Amino acid sequence: MTIRYLVAAALLAAACSSQAAVVYGSNLVVNGDAEAGMTGWNGYSGYDPIQSVNYGSSWVLPTQPGPADRGNRMFAGVGQYAVGYQTFDFGQTTTRQTSFALSGWLGGWTDQGDNALFYVQFLDDTGNALGGSALGPVTPQDRNNQTGLLYRETEGYVPAGTRSLSFFLSMERLVSNDNDGYADNLSFVLTPLAEVPEPGMAATFALGLGLLGWAGRRKRAGGRQR
Repeated sequence: MTIRYLVAAALLAAACSSQAAVVYGSNLVVNGDAEAGMTGWNGYSGYDPIQSVNYGSSWVLPTQPGPADRGNRMFAGVGQYAVGYQTFDFGQTTTRQTSFALSGWLGGWTDQGDNALFYVQFLDDTGNALGGSALGPVTPQDRNNQTGLLYRETEGYVPAGTRSLSFFLSMERLVSNDNDGYADNLSFVLTPLAEVPEPGMAATFALGLGLLGWAGRRKRAGGRQR
């Protein structure tokens, strides 16, 4: 193997390794459907906790609006203002924008204004916020004053330089004694962008391929001479 071949291989590897390790196509929210109780969710200092409850007469009936694959449990609030959070660390900062889809089912009780909000925040490697995206709230008017959950989704881009994600689920009580902000099937999924290589990267990539081809021709030519 010639020195030129090694140089070419190194250039090619550098051209192909500009994206930090991310997980595409999978839900990055742990226990977003509440089926595992509060596994994956942490309480937030100064606020009441969220809770995992059974679908039923005290919350949302299985026959009332909500996800078709709702399982047995959903999230509800406790106290005046309830918050739960979790984080996901990529292990290194991303070097390019990555598209995402944030989705979930949010709702409440009859004509009461209690509501839920699902939020993702993008953080750099020092913990500073680079941006975020939110779902909700779903109002009583959205629900036609019926108890249940409605689907919400938004799409966007994770900014370059993101090291970790913070997910927040909050429920606000506006009426009565119970916090009837509801949520279920929370999801955050990354999808790769089909991007044309940047000019500098494209030139390096072409150079690497060219050197690989040149090294291969030299090797074949050397074989014929022997």
